[in-house]
Amino acid sequence: KEDEAELEELLGPSPLALGPDAQRVAIVHPAVKWGPKKSPLTTAELQIAEAVALVDTLQNWTVLDKIIIPTRNPNKKFVFGKGNFQVLTEKIKKLPHVTAVFLNVERISSLTKKELEGAWGVKVFDRYTVVLHIFRCNARTKEAKLQIALAEIPLLRSNLKNEVSQRDQQRGGSRYIMGSGETFLETQNRVLKERELKIRNALEKLRRKRSLLRTQRKRCEFPMVSVMGYTNCGKTTLIKALTGEARLQPRDQLFATLDITAHAGYLPSHMAVIYVDTIGFLTDLPHNLVESFSATLEEVAYSDLIVHVRDITHPETNLQKATVLSVLRNLNLPSHLLDSMIEVHNKVDLIERYKPTEENALAISALHAHGLEELKQEIEKRILTATGKKIVTVNINLEGPQLSWLHKEATVQEVEVMPEDGTAKVKVIIGSSAFGRYKNLFPHSKIFMS
Repeated sequence: KEDEAELEELLGPSPLALGPDAQRVAIVHPAVKWGPKKSPLTTAELQIAEAVALVDTLQNWTVLDKIIIPTRNPNKKFVFGKGNFQVLTEKIKKLPHVTAVFLNVERISSLTKKELEGAWGVKVFDRYTVVLHIFRCNARTKEAKLQIALAEIPLLRSNLKNEVSQRDQQRGGSRYIMGSGETFLETQNRVLKERELKIRNALEKLRRKRSLLRTQRKRCEFPMVSVMGYTNCGKTTLIKALTGEARLQPRDQLFATLDITAHAGYLPSHMAVIYVDTIGFLTDLPHNLVESFSATLEEVAYSDLIVHVRDITHPETNLQKATVLSVLRNLNLPSHLLDSMIEVHNKVDLIERYKPTEENALAISALHAHGLEELKQEIEKRILTATGKKIVTVNINLEGPQLSWLHKEATVQEVEVMPEDGTAKVKVIIGSSAFGRYKNLFPHSKIFMS
């Protein structure tokens, strides 16, 4: 009961929540033309297009204007040089009914935010705030909500510093609270530290629960396939196509899947597998957010195979691939998982006569079920290699104990009974150690490898 109450408190309304208000947004992208801050793999136009996609994800948010302004150093207090800042300010002031500016940078300091809001007279959001808001709108489970609460801590800390420096300016020096010997900053920092600890403990409990479920799942021996990819590449649509699960409703949205969800499907040999749908990736996803959600991605380390889905129609498909692979490398996954990964080129129905240039990549259209049989066969082949399982057919005597032994120790696929001599052909999927035991126990049994 106490745990439940504490959890409810942690999951209560966030002080940073932006609320359901409609926002009419001007998107401003600081284009770095040269120097180390310039991204080599993309263009300002494509970066602003992704910012538009983020805003379009949110209900009641509309894009009023997209403005690309050059800058040498986006880390300056006003982000832009004096002249460009003036031009930009005039543009924003002229926009009808603008309520917010989305500055397409990872994070702005609370001081910069305050200065910009003062200059423009509207709210200013960075990518961290917008992505966090999208996460908040999409989080369904307790775990996802806790991850978000954890990702908010750094923001709360920087807001606190700003609030304290303002108080100090107004009052001239810091004040102690009610004779406690603690300054306002120390008290609030302690409260934040305690909150962070509580959230991490609650997440740890959920993780332990998940690891228990994982152990049980291993006992059932269902192979696990993690489906990963850049946000909105079609992961959920693909899983729906592979499993035929009607209640899966893919949404054409960034971050439509925030929680890990598992769905059962069958491979050509009738082997059951579990497909795991994971959170999408994003270029320049604020570091703290990646960290908060890496626990969700930890599950991937326990899978038998990774399927990397790419939206091959996207103009930045190569940058998206690089982003996904770099996050996967940072998760410290076992090397065999990275080496056996299947790369899937999705949405090929939108490109005439598409042929993958990458070796071993499979071209599919999840929406039109094109190429899915080849994909299922490839998944089966790699799952058998990864798990050491074999598909074999054995001849057994129906009066002996073989059939019940196989039911217990392997996955029986088909039983073809030969009534004339009381035998049966049994097709099974069997692990290598169980297969070794079977051959020892029943040395005269005829075995045919598939």
